[in-house]
Amino acid sequence: MKLEALFQHPTALPTAPKVVDELISSFDKASVSTEEIAKKISADPVLSAKLLRLANSAYYHVSRSIGTVEDAVLMLGFVTVRTLVISSGMVSGFKTVPGMDLRQFWRYSLRTAVGAKWIARHTKQNTDLAFTIGMMHAIGQLVIHAGMPEQAQQLDKIAAPLDERRLDAELASFGYNYADVGAELARRWKFPEIFSSTISAIPSPDDDALAAVVHLAAWRARVDENKLGSEEIAAVYPTDVADSLGLEDNALIDEMPPLDELSAGLDELIK
Repeated sequence: MKLEALFQHPTALPTAPKVVDELISSFDKASVSTEEIAKKISADPVLSAKLLRLANSAYYHVSRSIGTVEDAVLMLGFVTVRTLVISSGMVSGFKTVPGMDLRQFWRYSLRTAVGAKWIARHTKQNTDLAFTIGMMHAIGQLVIHAGMPEQAQQLDKIAAPLDERRLDAELASFGYNYADVGAELARRWKFPEIFSSTISAIPSPDDDALAAVVHLAAWRARVDENKLGSEEIAAVYPTDVADSLGLEDNALIDEMPPLDELSAGLDELIK
């Protein structure tokens, strides 16, 4: 199935809550009325409740209880709230996907997001962009499984969704991979261009620093999911990409805290 045909398939495209569309469009606006955005988030009771649970979680260490969406926006800042709501909206857009363990997929995505934020902070990249792109970097996997479940599940037998060989296997079978699909989804959802260009570059980041950040974070998250031992890690360590960002030798293992620790308190995001 060609890429365009995949996106025409009625089951392939997730539906994001309306407020997510509005938050995505806010990327291109010089100034945004936080009161207006808070009002729109408040109109979605599920997202509002989730945002408040996240805002009061151990992750943010706020000094007082946050009781309203307006409080959350004031306390956490608009950019953080936007990141949380868009991430949560993506999770809720896919209820069930044939052949995918969504719990595992979103756990892996969240670990990639927090890993990307940590690497971005250490390499002076935009941490909020790194988190959001980390969260959605593999969403093309869900589109492929939803739009052509039989072909995707045949491929799963050769290379599972979180197998590092998956990208090459998809390219050989379909002529595109989940990064290409994710980049196209970002375009169709009208994210800023940096989202689609970064997602498509993640498999081979070259000179794209933000793509390199997410590439490394995804590698680190796969190490956790696949429970690799120290010898296996050494054999597949992405030295060239890490060097391109100026990271110390083995920093992703020796210096980065455990991903469960980095994501502690954010589990609400993937429920």
